[in-house]
Amino acid sequence: MNSRETDSNSTYSPDLLKQLIREHALRFGDFTLASGKKGTYYLDCRQVTLHPKGANQIGQGLLQEIRKNMPDAVGGMAIGADPITAAIITLAGQQDLPLRGFMVRKEAKQHGMGRQVEGPVAPGMKCAIVEDVITSGGSALQAAVAAREFGMEVVGVFAVIDRLEGGRAAFEQANIPLFTLFDVTDFGIAKPGG
Repeated sequence: MNSRETDSNSTYSPDLLKQLIREHALRFGDFTLASGKKGTYYLDCRQVTLHPKGANQIGQGLLQEIRKNMPDAVGGMAIGADPITAAIITLAGQQDLPLRGFMVRKEAKQHGMGRQVEGPVAPGMKCAIVEDVITSGGSALQAAVAAREFGMEVVGVFAVIDRLEGGRAAFEQANIPLFTLFDVTDFGIAKPGG
């Protein structure tokens, strides 16, 4: 690996991440989204969150924002948030930041400790919820509720892309700040209803 490749992976480049999303994640057609809504495009962000350069760029971009109000932990709903959490805590470890990761199960385990929130976290900690795509905000809100019920304080939701389809309003109603690296207008997609 030459030094230029190393440098492009060690700092956040919105242009590089946007290019990776366009190339690997953005598809046009008729789709049914996780929210149940119909869409003319689909953002399969796992194609980027599980891509070596994509994971690095997403981790760098979100960690840069999360550091502004550094929580104790970062995590989200399994399985979509898991690669984002892993990228962020790996980079945090390389920067000697004491940021822990956790995952939220859709429902509590029926065996063992019976936990819905898994990882080296404890009640009283502050946490950030991560997500790939925000549509209605349902998955990230579910993760935030589980984290709060576990006893953690949610400082915000940090996502890659906002589809601008009501998620931001849902987070405002829940009194949870939302930060995204992009919204759909950054990819030339018109704002819904606009």
